[in-house]
Amino acid sequence: MATANWNPLGDEYYRKTEIYTMDWIINGNVDLSKNRVAAAPFAGPIALLRDDSKVGRVSNTKPILYIYNAAGREISHMRWSSGNLIQIGWSNTEDLLCIQDDGVVLVYNMFCTFKKTFSMGDEAKTLKVKDCKVFQGFHGTGIAIITNSLRVFIVNNVEDSRIRRLAEVPGLQPSFSSWIILTIDRQTKAMVANGSELVQIDQGGQYEVKPFPPANWSEGNVIDMALSSDKKYIALYMSSGLIWVGTSDLKTKLWEFNTKGAPKPLSFLWCGNGAVVCHWDTLMLVIGPDKNHISYMLDGPVYLVEEVDGVRIIGNMQHEFLEKVPDVTLEVYKILSLAPGAMLRQASKEYQNGSQKADEHLRMIENKDVAVDQCILAAGHQFEPAEQKELLKAAVFGKSFITEYSPKKFVSMCQTLRVLNQIRHFSIGIPLTYTQLELLTKEVLIDRLVLRMKFLLAIRICQFLHIPDAEGVSRILAHWACYKVQQKYESDEAIAHAISQKLGDTPGVSYSEIACKATECGRDELAIKLLEFEPKASEQVPLLMKMNRNELALSKAISSGDTDLVYTVLLKLQDSNSSDFPRQIRNMPMAYFLYLQYCRKQNRKELQNMYYTEDNYLEDGLCHIIDSFTYERLEDRMCALKDAVIRFNKSKNEFITKQTEEQIKLLDMQQKFEEEFNRRYIDLTLHETIHQLIVDDKLKQAEFMRKTFKVPDRRFWWLKINALAQSHLWGELDKFSRTKKPPIGMEAFVDVCMKHKNPDEARKYIPRVHPENKVRCLLKTGQLKEAADAAFENRNEDELNIVLSKCSTSNPGLMERIKGLKAQLSKK
Repeated sequence: MATANWNPLGDEYYRKTEIYTMDWIINGNVDLSKNRVAAAPFAGPIALLRDDSKVGRVSNTKPILYIYNAAGREISHMRWSSGNLIQIGWSNTEDLLCIQDDGVVLVYNMFCTFKKTFSMGDEAKTLKVKDCKVFQGFHGTGIAIITNSLRVFIVNNVEDSRIRRLAEVPGLQPSFSSWIILTIDRQTKAMVANGSELVQIDQGGQYEVKPFPPANWSEGNVIDMALSSDKKYIALYMSSGLIWVGTSDLKTKLWEFNTKGAPKPLSFLWCGNGAVVCHWDTLMLVIGPDKNHISYMLDGPVYLVEEVDGVRIIGNMQHEFLEKVPDVTLEVYKILSLAPGAMLRQASKEYQNGSQKADEHLRMIENKDVAVDQCILAAGHQFEPAEQKELLKAAVFGKSFITEYSPKKFVSMCQTLRVLNQIRHFSIGIPLTYTQLELLTKEVLIDRLVLRMKFLLAIRICQFLHIPDAEGVSRILAHWACYKVQQKYESDEAIAHAISQKLGDTPGVSYSEIACKATECGRDELAIKLLEFEPKASEQVPLLMKMNRNELALSKAISSGDTDLVYTVLLKLQDSNSSDFPRQIRNMPMAYFLYLQYCRKQNRKELQNMYYTEDNYLEDGLCHIIDSFTYERLEDRMCALKDAVIRFNKSKNEFITKQTEEQIKLLDMQQKFEEEFNRRYIDLTLHETIHQLIVDDKLKQAEFMRKTFKVPDRRFWWLKINALAQSHLWGELDKFSRTKKPPIGMEAFVDVCMKHKNPDEARKYIPRVHPENKVRCLLKTGQLKEAADAAFENRNEDELNIVLSKCSTSNPGLMERIKGLKAQLSKK
């Protein structure tokens, strides 16, 4: 019967449900009274380690640390060979935290595989740890310690082991009675009981004496404290046996209960947020408001684990769960209840028995929607599948009398219960309640199954709940593959084949992550085989480089066509093996070309070394040419050019050799000109040098350079007339035009004069211009009438049209004259 294990506590009911008969009794070697016990919340695993202080002797053999699931089935074990433990506990990710008296914290997973270690500080190492707490806070799982110097240190998150020191408690006695950790408003504080006085300290260096005890207090000192799961209430156990319960700020008392001088309990904790649980050797009390309590006699030693909605009671023989009966369950099952859910459940039972009373019960239900919802929700809070089915059948029966009812709640509950029943099986051993699962979420449950290596069950649940593959199946398969690569008894080929067959092209699975796990296990060859299945070169290459398989990484990068990736590998290769590096990339054209490009911009010395070792004299010489332009001293530049000449001679390239020699000759002459004329000539080209000499009226030197460098006449004439015009040496320009027949024509003289805005000088050269170009030159100087006459003399109507187009309306006479000339040409 569903209510057989209910016990009243004031207006509420509490029930104690047996979850498992412990599997460890088969071996008959587990006695909780002789062991240090730690159980993870949310139905997590149980750790047991022999406690020599409880055994009463110090054994010469190292104790064995056992880890079991909640059903007492062994998960793993190891011989504890490290330091002296003072506490063991579990993180919210189900890692085992082992705290030693020197402040060293060792972290293991539930399979006793070492993960990491960190220290709680030098003071803990030197002075040793007096007591410690493992707590769940806003930032994650934290650890707090009190050293023998009575200082408190806290790590708020074991994943980020930054140590914070809390304020000191003034006048704290070494024999202080109790302390707890408060995680309120995203802050971590500690409350220390110093006799009957309670002091709250934080990491900001502040301490606060709390308003306790009240005036005329005669109940002794605080010897134990417990904080409710919602952090709103606190329970204090006094040396007189009084239990005081109030708000966590100690300003408001809720109730008191006198145990009549009972000693400090072995466990003192909350059951949900409505009752306090104390347990001694053979007795457990559940204490609620108004001095109400429930007594349970114990057959042997037990260990209590506080959950958000109750207390897990772990004994030598069985595992039980104590909780407040949920309100909806109370309404549905309470005797003589007239709640809609209770009436619907009764109607369903009568209907299944073929009784006409079913109709009477249905008529008494005013709101059938509420009745169905109550039955569905009550089914979630039941542990027995038979009771779950009974309530779900009642819900189905009630739905048939509702015209519009969404099946979403019913389907969701059926799915949830199927998942809960599967994970509660003793082989899995996760006895989550519906309330706990709602807080934990199904996604975290999947993660916990993966941690336990229950991959198939996790995949089946994901498929059943229709979780997207990227968040479900794909992620689980990736974890399975990471576990697979750790199996040392299988060959690399077999593991790689099994993983590729199972994963295939599953979206969301990264073979590189699996390969990375293989490298962590020291299986580089397996990692390389797995990377063959990774489609992204950007994921393959970094891991290959990490394994120092640089040549293979370079080959993959080249195949991808990603130049940035190639450069990444090239630079790593260069750093790791600079002497053999050119040989490694010489047979890889793309890599070789990209590296040369890099060297041209970033490392020219390395570029020259590569050309030198390859006897590539032409490119080596070109490097010297380019480098010569970077030197400030002329002597360095000349040396670089001379070195380039030597390389070019070896390359048998006569043209470049001659050009370089002439550049040396030019620099030499420019240096002499600078010394002679006190003017900058170096860094000018040959043409610029000749031009500047003419501008500076150094005509003899310009002529000398023309002959020395065999500048063509046509080019020299252009240089000279532009320079003379720029210098306004119009007389020299006229004189130069008469030395001989200009190879560039007289039109060039007209052009340079007009370029420097001297039309009068330009007109002097027009009579000597060839008739074919005279019209164009006259137009440039603005002589439209003369241009028209020249066009008429040339008998060229097109030229007359051009002149006519240049005329403006302000000169109608000239326009008429041009039209007349055109008419004359037409007649003839």
